Amino acid sequence: MALVKYKLKKNDPVIVKVGKDKGKKSKILKVDKKNAKLFLEDVNVVKRHTKPNPMDPDGGIHEKEMPIDISNAMYYCKKCDSGVRLGVKVLGSGQKQRFCKSCGEIVDKD
Repeated sequence: MALVKYKLKKNDPVIVKVGKDKGKKSKILKVDKKNAKLFLEDVNVVKRHTKPNPMDPDGGIHEKEMPIDISNAMYYCKKCDSGVRLGVKVLGSGQKQRFCKSCGEIVDKD
């Protein structure tokens, strides 16, 4: 199975489009390309009950971010103030640049 290329990257601002956290704006912590999942900051947080163990002598209830499917989030464009699709332009030097398909704003400002 070949890996699919996604336009979303780590630290991109996104908005959740589906699920219990619908409408939340967040930042991407990690992209799992193999399973097409995103780990977002403060989105899809679950509680895990852990027994005491050598690494955590007290045990207790810990909150943890779980992944959401990559199709359930969209890039958040501040200029458009909404979730947008991204396109890729190839510059004359062969360098690629991502841009907002709604307003044309360039996303990668390197």
